[in-house]
Amino acid sequence: MADVKTTTKPATATLPKEVFAVEVANHDLVKRAYEAYLANGRSNLAQVKTRGLVRGGGKKPWRQKGTGRARVGSSRNPIWRGGGIVFGPTGLENYKKSLSTSQKRLALRQALTLSAKKVTVIPTFDCKDGKTKNTLDLLAKNKLERRVLLVVDVKDELVDRSTRNVSNVKAVQAMYLNVFDILNADHIVMTKKSVEIVKEWLGVNNA
Repeated sequence: MADVKTTTKPATATLPKEVFAVEVANHDLVKRAYEAYLANGRSNLAQVKTRGLVRGGGKKPWRQKGTGRARVGSSRNPIWRGGGIVFGPTGLENYKKSLSTSQKRLALRQALTLSAKKVTVIPTFDCKDGKTKNTLDLLAKNKLERRVLLVVDVKDELVDRSTRNVSNVKAVQAMYLNVFDILNADHIVMTKKSVEIVKEWLGVNNA
């Protein structure tokens, strides 16, 4: 079992062994899941103009023969200044990377195992009024600094309002955990209910 801090009692809480204490034998899989998260969130906005898209260049710069210069048909050819671009991005590239469901879950279990010592379990995240003060009080009470990942069972409007204006704090619903957020967090705060959800979702029976 993995021991973690808890805000309810001085004693340690216990995280499910089948999720937070697995054998981390495939670091390459964790890396692939990390890269897939970045690749799938990439905006494909870069686009260049080929010689056919650059304005101008319709007239032949000089006659074909008799000038002593190399023949050329357009001032917009790629080797001229102001010409088109060869092999540049077109905006149609597909950068997405995919993993199977079992691979994603295995990568998550391994990432959670590597980050188990950073986990703090709280009874619940109380934000009934949706104020930022709720999040600040949580950070102060548990002495949490730098990047904090708050895992809740349900991320509603109140949770979003309470956390979105606090720097270095990201709230995520338990069912939407990802390797990128887990590995980049300095502290992971999980509610008891979110731990149960993660156990049911990523447990060995659902591998």
